[in-house]
Formats: sequence, C-alpha cells, structure tokens
Amino acid sequence: SPTSPQVLVYDLLFGKGLKCGGRWKVLARRHRARLEAELARLKVQQKVSCNEDLLTPLQAASPGGSQVPRYVRINTLKTCVDDVIDFFKRQGYSYLGKAASVEELRALSGKKFLLDLHLPELLVFPPQTDFHDNLLYTSGHIILQDKASCLPAFLLSPAAGSHVIDACAAPGNKTSHLAAILKNKGQIFAFDVDTKRLATMNTMLMRAGVTGFQLAQQDFLTVDPRDPKYSKVTYILLDPSCSGSGMVNRVPREEAAPSAERLQALAGFQRKVLSHALSFPALRRLVYSTCSLHREENEDVVHAVLQERGSAFRLVNAFPSWPCRGLAAFPGAESCLRASPADTLTHGFFVAVLERCGEGAAASSSLPAAAEENPQCGEGTEPAAAPKKRKRKKQRVK
Repeated sequence: SPTSPQVLVYDLLFGKGLKCGGRWKVLARRHRARLEAELARLKVQQKVSCNEDLLTPLQAASPGGSQVPRYVRINTLKTCVDDVIDFFKRQGYSYLGKAASVEELRALSGKKFLLDLHLPELLVFPPQTDFHDNLLYTSGHIILQDKASCLPAFLLSPAAGSHVIDACAAPGNKTSHLAAILKNKGQIFAFDVDTKRLATMNTMLMRAGVTGFQLAQQDFLTVDPRDPKYSKVTYILLDPSCSGSGMVNRVPREEAAPSAERLQALAGFQRKVLSHALSFPALRRLVYSTCSLHREENEDVVHAVLQERGSAFRLVNAFPSWPCRGLAAFPGAESCLRASPADTLTHGFFVAVLERCGEGAAASSSLPAAAEENPQCGEGTEPAAAPKKRKRKKQRVK
C-alpha cells in the first residue's frame, strides 16, 4: 500500500529517514528545512525541549506509559517547595504530604499530589496531568521531568562553585537541574552535536534562570581533557546516546528492541565516551546514565571501562535506599541503580556513580541523602506566585 504523507513526515522528522514513498518522498525532502523549522517552532510554542514531550498525549497508548505519574521538578533557581505547593493548592489541587511508599504514588488520582519519597523538590501528580499551559511551567518555575531522569544530577551532587561538564546535554533538563544544585555558582560546560537541539536547550535554560553555562556544538569525544579551560572540571554528567528502550512513551515501539549489531555499536560508543570522560585530570566524580534497559549498554559498559582504568576509579554504592539495583553482571554491580515503570513508576533508566580513588577522593565521597523535609524558601528566591518586593529588598542587603 502507498505510504501516506503523514507517515513520511514522521519518518523524516522523528524516524530513521525516508526509505520509500515515491513522489511524496521527493516532496517531503524538498520541504525538509521548512518542516524542521515548523517542528522547532512547535516545540517553542508548546514550551517543550525535546521531540518526545510533544508525544505526551500518546503515553497512555503504550505499555506502562499510563501508569507513570506526572513528575514535576521544582526549579529552586526561581522558587521553593512551599511556594509551589501553595500555588497548586490555590489552583484547587489537594496536597497529601510526603509519600511514604511507591504504592502511594500509584494510588494518586484526580487533583491530588504528593511530595516524592526519594527526591527532594519533586512533586508527583496523577498520570497525564497536563501542565504545559500552567503559569509555573511557562515561567520556568517548574520543570516537567521524569523522576528517573532527575537521578543523575541529584547523585552527581556537585558542590556550589564547581566546574561541571554535561557531556551529551540536549534537551537540557539535567543541565538545568545541575544549575539548581550548584545554585548558579560555578560553571557548566554543556556539549551536544545537534545545533537545533542546542538552540531549543538554550531557550529552555534561559527560561529556567540558568546562568554560568557554556553551550558548545561539539562531539564530546573531540573535547581535549588537557585543555586549560577544563582544568578545574571535577564533576561530569554523562548521559550518552542509547537505544532509548526504557522510554515508555517511545513511538514507534519497535525501537525498543534494537538488533544485536545496533546494541554492540551503541555499547562501543558508550565505552569510548565513558573512558574519555574519566581522562579529565581534575575529575573527582562522574555519573553515567542511560534510558536503556539493556545490560550491554549499562552494567557491561561500566564493568569494561572500570577494568580498563584499573584502580583509578571505583563504583560508589549510590542511594542505598533506592529499591532497584544493577543486574549481577559483575561483583559490585548492585551499587548501580535501575528504574522501571513496574518497580519505581518511572521510565526505564540506569545510573552508575564513579569516583576517583586515593588522594583527593575523600572530599567527594559524600553523596546526597533523600529529602527529609521540605526545603524552606531562602532569601533571594522568587515565590511561585508574583514576586514580592520585600524579598527583592532582602537581596540588596549585603
């Protein structure tokens, strides 16, 4: 049967290119630049930073998608937990306090919400709750980010003032999370090879109030670790290209089952880029993460690079209270984290935390604990509602 124009446009913009289509294919190729410009404009209009976010309404149609709650990360560069909770209460939502279990998250319905049990500054709403038109979202006070995607920056936990590399940065949610943890004090070097994704990311970071970042359209593998510019980089977040098999709203679904050859090619790239990241001379802590379910891209990559690096780096037992651990692929693999729709009510994800051994490692061995209480608003933060003048006055007092 002939290929429809809609399918061709989808393949051109989201898929693996045009493989058939006759005269429609010629027409689609001729108007490619305009179609891509319209897609970029749509993302800006919808206030989203990646293509997947445009597919949110389809989430319910995919296995596991309908069970994953809507996670809302509070952007502490602009506001704080208490003010955002108050804002949602005024919008008619009912706040149920801090969750005590994943089951409580699973039971959410209607206009009820919780504070997450594992991560600070993360609110949890029922699945498919839509905030794209909400004032807090359009003003950058909240970031719509899956819980598992919040783990890498949270576990990297860079100290304020640090120099950090986000090696494969677009669409930028993790970059803005890093900036919030740094309190905008320090420097973030963010790399990505895709110009359009970087442009969208720049818009998103500006909206989120992120400063002290440098975006570069560059393959991270071509970045020279010995460049004096990166001599103070002590933290690296590495979330490389992967099969994406953990994304519950991935369309089309067949991409969740890549061929053995594709997996080997991805794993080879991931090993190379992880090894490259570990060669930065001042590096103290690195987080490696993927949104893949496959051992080849996860535990096997970490194990291979740790063996290659000898005793220079060690795997940290990150976040002991997290329920899902790495597959038993090698001794110590349980120090890694895994996430899945069934077990953690998130996208499928993998995270490993590596630290330099020996001298200078002691200073970086503290990893964040889960949130104990709501962080209170500090001076200099804007509340979720209209900014109050008295807080601005406080900012001027030195």
